[in-house]
Amino acid sequence: MIRDLLNNIIQKKDIRQNLVQLKALLNEGSNKYALLYQIGNNYAIFDELLAHEDAKIRKNTALIMGNLAVPCFLEKLYETYQQETQLFVKSSYLKAMTNFDCTILLPDLKARLSELGKMKTDEDNKKHISEEMRILSELILDKEDITRHTFVGYDVPSNLVLLTNRNFQYIITEQLKSENAQEFNAGVMVKTKNLKEIQSLRTYGELLFMLDDLKVCSDDVTTAAKAIAESSLLAFMEKRHSGLAPFYFRIELKSMLALDKKSAFTKKLGFEVERLTNRSLINSTSNYEFELRMIENKEGNYNLLIKLYTLKDTRFSYRKNSIAASIQPVNAALMAALAKKYLKEDAQVLDPFCGVGTMLLERCKLVPANTMYGLDLYSEAINKAKENTEIAHAIIHYINRDFFDFKHDYLFDEIFTNMPRAIGHKNENEIFTLYQKFFSKAQEHLKHGAILILYSHDRDYIKRLINPKIYRIEQEYEISRKEEAYLFIIRYL
Repeated sequence: MIRDLLNNIIQKKDIRQNLVQLKALLNEGSNKYALLYQIGNNYAIFDELLAHEDAKIRKNTALIMGNLAVPCFLEKLYETYQQETQLFVKSSYLKAMTNFDCTILLPDLKARLSELGKMKTDEDNKKHISEEMRILSELILDKEDITRHTFVGYDVPSNLVLLTNRNFQYIITEQLKSENAQEFNAGVMVKTKNLKEIQSLRTYGELLFMLDDLKVCSDDVTTAAKAIAESSLLAFMEKRHSGLAPFYFRIELKSMLALDKKSAFTKKLGFEVERLTNRSLINSTSNYEFELRMIENKEGNYNLLIKLYTLKDTRFSYRKNSIAASIQPVNAALMAALAKKYLKEDAQVLDPFCGVGTMLLERCKLVPANTMYGLDLYSEAINKAKENTEIAHAIIHYINRDFFDFKHDYLFDEIFTNMPRAIGHKNENEIFTLYQKFFSKAQEHLKHGAILILYSHDRDYIKRLINPKIYRIEQEYEISRKEEAYLFIIRYL
C-alpha cells in the first residue's frame, strides 16, 4: 500500500488524494519506516512537492515530512515556510517543525512572532494568523525556558472562591469567623489579606481568585477578549508576582458546548487576549502560570475565575503514594472535621482498612492521637502508607494483616476508616459479608463508649446490620448523593 501510494505520487497521479492517504497511514504500525525504506535517499520528490502550485499538496507534503522527521528536512521546511504566500498553509510547516530541534531558528521564529503580533487582521485571516502564532509560541517555549514568576502576594487583599463539598460549606465559614465569608452553592467566597491562613484550611477542594471587574464575561469571543484585556487581570498578576509581563495562561472552558466548539472558542479567545494585551498575556497549553476558568451560567454567559499555578498547595504534600481505592485527602480532612467533637486527644486509634494511611494522617492533623494503628491486606498499600507517613513526620504503626485475623493486647478508643466498597475484584455479596463480620469483630477491639467513624458507600448495609443493643448511630452525614457516599459516627455501647 505504501509503495503504491508513493509510486502514484512520483508518477503525478492524483497527487493530493494519495498524499492524504499516505499521511493517514503514517500513524499506523510501522508504516513510517516502510515509507522511509521506499524513499531511500531520494528526497528530491519532497522538493518538487513543496514547490507545487496546489497549496494543499504543499500542506500535506510538509506534514508528512514532519512525521518522518529526517534531520535534513528542517532547512527545507523553514525555507518553504518563509516563501509561502497562503496563510492557511504556513502553520502546517510549523507543525511539521515541532518534530525537529529548532534551536538554531529561535531568533527568526521570535521575529516572525513579533511581526504577526503587529499585523492587522480581518475575519478572513484572523484564524490562520492565530494558528500560526500559537504554534510559533509552542516552538519557542519548547526550546527556550520562559521566565517563571514567583508568587509574593500573600498579604495583598484578594477576593477568593473556595470550592467545597456542596453540603458542608459551613465547615469553612466556621473556621473563617474573623473573615468576611459568604456561602454559595459550590463553596465559600471570602475577601482576605491573610492568604497563608486561608491556605492552611484543609477542607476546600480548590482556591480560586475573582476580580471585581471581571466576574462575568460574554460568550462572544471578541467581547470577552476585550473585557479580559481591559480588566485589572494584568495588574492583578504583576501585584502578586516578582517580575513583569509576559504571564502565560491557559483557558479552561466549562460549558455544554461540543468539544470541537469548545476548542475553537478557547483558541480564538486566547489569540485575541494575546493580541489585545500586546502579548503581555500569552496563551500556552503547556507552559502556563495561571488558568482563566470560564464557567457557563444560566444566562449563557461565563463566570470567570483565576487559578494560580504559581501558588503552591502544600496541604497534602505527604500524599506521595496512592492506590485506586484511596480516598482523596480533602475528603479525609472533611471526615475528620465533621467528626471533630467526637475525637479526643491521646486516643488509641485503629484503621482496619488503612490503604495508604490518608484517613489516619488527616485525623491526626486535626486532633493529635496517642497510638495509631493501620491494617491492610495489601502489602503495596502498607509500604506506600509508611512512606507517606514518614513524609508527614507522623508516627503510625502499620501492619500488613487482615483485620479479621488481627489481635491486640489493649482496646481502642476509636475506629476511623474508609470502608471497602464493591469495586475491582470485590462484589456486593463480599462487601455485605465484610460489613457483617466487621461489626462483630470490632467489638473485640473497642472500649465501651468508643467511637466508630465510618466513611461508607453502603449506607443500607450499615442501617441493616447495626444491632441497637450494641451500637448507636450518633450522626449520619450525606457526603455525596451522586456517589452515594456517607459518613457515620457510631457509638459502641
